[in-house]
Amino acid sequence: MTNAIDLTPLIQAIHAAPQRLVYVFAGAGSLALHWLHAVAGSSRTLLEARDCYAPRSLAVVLGAPPARAVSVETASAMADWAWKYAASLAEGPWPLLGVGCTAAIVTDRARRGADRAVVAVRSASATRIYELLLARERRDRAGEEALISRLVVLAIAEACGLGAVHLDLEPGEALHLAGMG
Repeated sequence: MTNAIDLTPLIQAIHAAPQRLVYVFAGAGSLALHWLHAVAGSSRTLLEARDCYAPRSLAVVLGAPPARAVSVETASAMADWAWKYAASLAEGPWPLLGVGCTAAIVTDRARRGADRAVVAVRSASATRIYELLLARERRDRAGEEALISRLVVLAIAEACGLGAVHLDLEPGEALHLAGMG
């Protein structure tokens, strides 16, 4: 399983970069927040983070319940909200990022649809959206959470100009750049 140790140099570089961000997540992505805080300097990067686990919580951020919780549109709307909120929190002329992550992962109940995640990162000039399709029964819940959180950290790093997103995926899994704008 992925841990913060192998991401430490990258997270240190994120904390040294000028970008400030708000991170909003639903369904998975909590380890990304933990890992960012586990490396000294997170107060230079994170302005705020929100875990919108309840459907009503996500609706508050979006202004209405989403048509689909795990979708490109929802992740993009989360990132837009986070970017605008970051602007209200920033205490200086920092480059801002709004990061949204929405996911459906291994659960203990019946659920329709694939295990998947969508991560969006909005800057002043563009929004990059990553859609991750997970192979069912290849990873346990902790493994899916770790992979999605890794994607979040890598997407933030890419937005900071620190390298490209690359994940080691299992057969049947796929990562697509779903949008740029």
